[in-house]
This record gives sequence, C-alpha cells and structure tokens, in this order.
Amino acid sequence: MDAQHGRPCSLAAALGQVGDRWALLAVREVMFGNHRFSQIARNTAAPRDRLAARLKALVDAGILERRQYQSSPPRHDYHLTAAGRELVPVMHALRDWGDKWAVGEPPLRAEHHGHPIHPYVACTTCGEPVRADELEFISTVPGWDITGPKHPAHQSEIKDDSRLP
Repeated sequence: MDAQHGRPCSLAAALGQVGDRWALLAVREVMFGNHRFSQIARNTAAPRDRLAARLKALVDAGILERRQYQSSPPRHDYHLTAAGRELVPVMHALRDWGDKWAVGEPPLRAEHHGHPIHPYVACTTCGEPVRADELEFISTVPGWDITGPKHPAHQSEIKDDSRLP
C-alpha cells in the first residue's frame, strides 16, 4: 500500500464505505424500517443531493439494495443487504457509546425481550468478553508491523534523530 494512504487496514476500508455521517444515518433509518428516500431525508436532515449520493454509494458497496415498489412511474426504496444487516451490531455499539459519551440523556433505547441492551464483544472461540488490554495485534501485511511500515517508503518519512535533544 502506498504510504500516502496509510496503514493497510480493514477498519480504514470499512470507514471508506460507511464512515460518513450521512451514510451511517441512512443505514440507521433503513435499520429502523424507514425505506423510502423521503423518510430517510426527513429523519437524517441530510441535504437531498448529498443523501442521494450516499445512498448510491451504499448500494454500489453492497450495503443497501434498491427495490422497486411501484412501476409507473418507477419508484424504489432501500433495504439492508446481508452486509448491511451485519452492520446492525456495529450500529448498536455506536449508539451505546454515544449514550455514554456523546449525549446527556439517551434519546432512544434499544430493547431485547423488554430489557435494554448494551452490546459487548465476546470471543467466538472461548466465549469470554474481549478486553482491550488482552488483545494482541499482528500485522499480516508484508512490510508492516504494528508500529508501522518496516522501511519508510519515501526519504521524506525518515526522521533525522540527530536534532532531537
């Protein structure tokens, strides 16, 4: 990967597809059952041209699909694909984080069988909750380790440590 684009990373690739405010809010609305453009536009307050571009990008990325619900004139609405449905736990985790760190009083509660949910990550192999201090990150990209590229790609990236105090 080119040094200008930073570390090769699935998180970066995912953010390239859904890391925009309007994209995630559009996914939220479809997740809530609001499938029509007018509903998504109303509930996100996104500028219509920007929302149309984000919805197209989400369809192109395979996160949403357009379905025709009327033939004359043709009208379409939006639905989550398998990839979009796999974003649902991510959306719940972001909502839960936002409840704790971004808002004073949570404006929405997600419930499961009548009780509020608070998502967490568990290991699918052993079933234990995953704690950040127990993780080990291992780079699988040639030329990279967890601290970054093993060899700077450009001369401008080489720091002259002789000027350090």
